[in-house]
Amino acid sequence: MSAMNDAQGVLPELPQPGLSSADASRLLAEVGPNVLPAARKASPWRKFLSELTHFFALMLWGAAGLAWLAGLPQLSIAIVVVVIVNGVFAHIQQERAEHAAERLQGLLPSQVSVRRDGRQRSVGASELVPGDVVILMAGDRLPADIRFTSASACTVDESMLTGESDALSKVVGEAAWGGTFLVNGQAEGVVTATGGNSRIAEIASLTNTTEPPPTPLTLELHRIVRVIAIIALTVASVFFAVSVLVGIEWRHSFLFAIGVAVALIPEGLLPTVTLSLAMGAQRMASRNALVRNLEAVETLGSTTFICTDKTGTLTQNRMNAVEVFTLSGPVRVLGDGYEPDAVVDGPGRAMALEVAVAARAASQGRVVKEGREWVANGDPMEAAIDVLARRLLQHEPDNLAPDRRLAFDAHRRRESVLIGPTLYVKGAPESVLPLCADRATRLEEQVEAMASRGLRVIAVARRDLPGPRSFWLDQPTENIERDLIVLGLIGLHDPPRPDVAEVIRAARRAGIKVAMITGDHPATASAIAKEIGLTDDPSLVVQGADLPEDEQILGALLDRDGMVVSRVSPEQKLRVARALQSRGHVVAMTGDGVNDGPALQQADIGVAMGRGGTDVAREAADLVLLDDHFGTIVAAIEQGRATYSNIRRFLTYHLTDNVAELTPFVVWALSGGQFPLALGVLQILALDIGTDLFPALALGAEPPGRRVLTRPPERRHLMDRNLMFRAFVILGPVEAIISMTAFSLVLFGGGWVRGEPWDEKLVLAASGAAFAAVVFGQLATSFACRSATVPPWKQGWFSNRLLLWAGAAELAALTLFLYLPPVAAVLGQAPPPPSGLIVAVLAIPGMLIADWIYKRVRQPDKPLG
Repeated sequence: MSAMNDAQGVLPELPQPGLSSADASRLLAEVGPNVLPAARKASPWRKFLSELTHFFALMLWGAAGLAWLAGLPQLSIAIVVVVIVNGVFAHIQQERAEHAAERLQGLLPSQVSVRRDGRQRSVGASELVPGDVVILMAGDRLPADIRFTSASACTVDESMLTGESDALSKVVGEAAWGGTFLVNGQAEGVVTATGGNSRIAEIASLTNTTEPPPTPLTLELHRIVRVIAIIALTVASVFFAVSVLVGIEWRHSFLFAIGVAVALIPEGLLPTVTLSLAMGAQRMASRNALVRNLEAVETLGSTTFICTDKTGTLTQNRMNAVEVFTLSGPVRVLGDGYEPDAVVDGPGRAMALEVAVAARAASQGRVVKEGREWVANGDPMEAAIDVLARRLLQHEPDNLAPDRRLAFDAHRRRESVLIGPTLYVKGAPESVLPLCADRATRLEEQVEAMASRGLRVIAVARRDLPGPRSFWLDQPTENIERDLIVLGLIGLHDPPRPDVAEVIRAARRAGIKVAMITGDHPATASAIAKEIGLTDDPSLVVQGADLPEDEQILGALLDRDGMVVSRVSPEQKLRVARALQSRGHVVAMTGDGVNDGPALQQADIGVAMGRGGTDVAREAADLVLLDDHFGTIVAAIEQGRATYSNIRRFLTYHLTDNVAELTPFVVWALSGGQFPLALGVLQILALDIGTDLFPALALGAEPPGRRVLTRPPERRHLMDRNLMFRAFVILGPVEAIISMTAFSLVLFGGGWVRGEPWDEKLVLAASGAAFAAVVFGQLATSFACRSATVPPWKQGWFSNRLLLWAGAAELAALTLFLYLPPVAAVLGQAPPPPSGLIVAVLAIPGMLIADWIYKRVRQPDKPLG
């Protein structure tokens, strides 16, 4: 039976004694413990194996197997090490401690008071069963779904489930959900649903069954891998066929085909991508944005639509009484948060104090000091009223015990308290002012003025009751709450988070649309949206119940900047994310409550609040804002875009030397095997995962450019025409020509004549020259790839110090590979003569000049650098 059906009265109201212990034990055996069902998780080994079996890894496994069959165990082992090390690193980075649904357990209390066998007793929350009568006090978290059997001045905070910021009044017969908590009053209730049948379990199930879509980076990497795989296998097959046709033994032909495939596969790409994302994640963490999913780093850079919650995300969820209006005039109060110190200005201060004290008397929420900070204890609005009284009185008011309390409810929309002969009333102006004398007319006009400024307005009144106090203790509410004397109005403001308006402007400058998705009232949401500069167009404000069922129509409705969707349920938030994704948007969804979990999981990137958010939201999210500052998301988007650009930088870098690595095989094939092979397979692997890796990582750490947030989100492919033209037509061929020139100079300078047998020592030295030329060329390419438009000398040679260290490491690796005899022997090369080394060094200016010419031709209006 669902929680919703139970809450509507399927179970009968039980007598006060509640269940017997025997009945409770029997029901516990039938329905099971009050524990949320654990989500099924993939085993760590299965997750790790997935890192070793994606398409790119399978390509490398295939290359390793072929190398082993061809009699190259060193090459095979080296490739296997690359795959395993990268898999281990990716697995460690992506592993999550626990599933979001398991974190929901923390929302349920461990012990609860119940009535069993006619007396009150404490039992474990997991032992609750349907039919138990639970006893609740203000501040208690509800241990299960219940229906109230008694309620005295009760309000329940359901914001974690519904997104509604106001505490809701509860009366006998109404339902409340497990995981919410009692803000005010005392209550008893009969349990209607426990464990997996509760409302909170339904949301947990919704979160668990929502599969996140593949990230843009995943799709792009899959595309790149497919393209490279097709090219590598095609070219390798052609080379194998050509080799056999020219009379080379099939085993050697097969070996050359493997070399071609290895030359075309950028083995260092996947580790570089993973490490670049990790560096981006570290930078985000230093700016209070914790990445829980590495690929979210890049996905942020592709974000086109941000759907943000209101309460606790755009606003601070810290109500502040900023204005009091009385018949003596307005009083403005300027204070910070719940701090009791404030600047008070206005002619009606004496009457404002009376208003504040009366409103405080009709409230139960208070502020308390925890350490150096004042925080709300109870309803935030009532805590703000307590602060107002302290600010006007300049000390803590007396706490008077009420003789009778008439709790707030949704029908009356007011709350009253009887203290001695006086009744104090506070509530919505439309529910209080009609009960007052004619003097309320002026205040009715003021209500509209205050509401138009985005304030939540509370009316305050009193009544001096005639006759003995005991007479009024059992009178009907309608007899007491009449003939009131209006005291004034209190205007409360839930302040937006600092800089939130600037954040929204920055998002729009970056080409990102922003929408508010909230469970709050449409008028409140609209006022906040106007205050923070999100929208002032009433046509952009809709309610969740009015959303069209058709996904295409819904997407067209929502695909507008500044949309405000109010009164949404968790299911509707899911529909919002899916509808926007169906229109091609990369959706970032922010939130902090349990109700946000499913939508955060569905969104391309879920962003949760670290301080004020729930564990559920944090576990379902890809990015957690540690400071709960909405402005941090702009910093995260900036770093995400920088990471996207960095991936393009080192992708260009990796593909450039692929051309230089492939060229020796092309020359060998065109010569019919008569020209020696300039680079061997192990040399290519040493380039890809040895010397190339350091500069590629440094390019992955390039800081964001100044204009990164002034351009629209990236929608182009990582490997587009411009990138391939630059790598395969400009930089790669130049590097290949210089490398083959160095090889040929040493070879012919050593006396070799075409058609004659070659000296192995001479070929080893020539191969060392070719290897050195590629390394020097890549060193220059790393600086050239820092920008697609600006030459490195205009950027500054020292502006990326990590690249300088990487260059030094690259040269150290070159020295090791060339001049350490055991290593050089394994790679199949030897130190080149001075002439070959000089030509190899010329690769540095050669690559820089070629890149400069390319940039000048692409942007001729740029000044000479």
